[in-house]
Amino acid sequence: MSDVVIDIADARKRYRGGVEALRGVSLQVPKGGIFGLLGPNGAGKSTLVKILMSIVHPNHCAGTMLGAPIGHKPTLAQVGYLPEHARFPEYLRGGEVIRYVAGLSGISRAEACVKTEQLLEMVGMQDWGKQKMGTYSKGMKQRIGLAQALANDPEIVFLDEPTDGVDPKGRLEMRHVLMRMREEGRTVFINSHLLGELEMICDSVAIMDKGEIVQQGTIAQLTEKSRRYELITRGSMSEGLVQRLKEKGFQIRHEMGQDFMIVYESDPEPIQPILDALRGEGVTIVELRELRQSLEELFMESVGAGGVGGSRKGSTPPSLPRKEAIK
Repeated sequence: MSDVVIDIADARKRYRGGVEALRGVSLQVPKGGIFGLLGPNGAGKSTLVKILMSIVHPNHCAGTMLGAPIGHKPTLAQVGYLPEHARFPEYLRGGEVIRYVAGLSGISRAEACVKTEQLLEMVGMQDWGKQKMGTYSKGMKQRIGLAQALANDPEIVFLDEPTDGVDPKGRLEMRHVLMRMREEGRTVFINSHLLGELEMICDSVAIMDKGEIVQQGTIAQLTEKSRRYELITRGSMSEGLVQRLKEKGFQIRHEMGQDFMIVYESDPEPIQPILDALRGEGVTIVELRELRQSLEELFMESVGAGGVGGSRKGSTPPSLPRKEAIK
């Protein structure tokens, strides 16, 4: 199979009333990683996922999923799905929900029982599987939702806001589950507005705005232009060294007896002679940090919403004159 499990081009969807949810979306999702789809409310994220799941019919969508044309029904047997605001009958027990979905996938009753116990343990619900859904908290329901999305042993799992309503401890546990899924070779496709969560686990992302993909790639690729080094030193530098630093592109400010220096550089090699020169003059190196845009800053830049990362798509990250701006 190709290293790309989803490869679509020119996906378009216009709803009644002329609302364009998708305006020619092209998207590639690598195999065997965690992929994050980001965007503000109304960007078209859920519409795109529903098209891939054959829940919504597009006006146009060319491409493939798992090597088959989009909308190929048998291919969906290899796909798991947790929709946003998922609802399950409250009279069913958690384990029954998983067994029911497994049965719909053609799994035998005996196998479904074994798989249910495994999945309950995987999502931390092994002690609650015999309780009814109506007694669960929102976070517990999300855990069962994640488990049922894995009932058919899918190659791709679509998760729409999977940590919605989950407490911090539960989000940590879910991150571990998602990383385990990646280790198993599954492709995890996540829609989420919790950018900090996605930044910790995603291998690649795409950012949507107004029905279009404005950026996509690995986080390292997308933040390459913003990579920089911050150097904090204590001690006097000669005028010659200060001039040399400025010629190398360093931004320098002095505050509270220390010098704060920033240079936009992705390769640490050119920094080494500078460190040697500082030590040669007896300057104390207090701290050296490699920094880049956060996913939140990248997102704000991409959708034109301002923020630390910038106010225009593709704009160059600004200089950071204040320590408070360096996070």
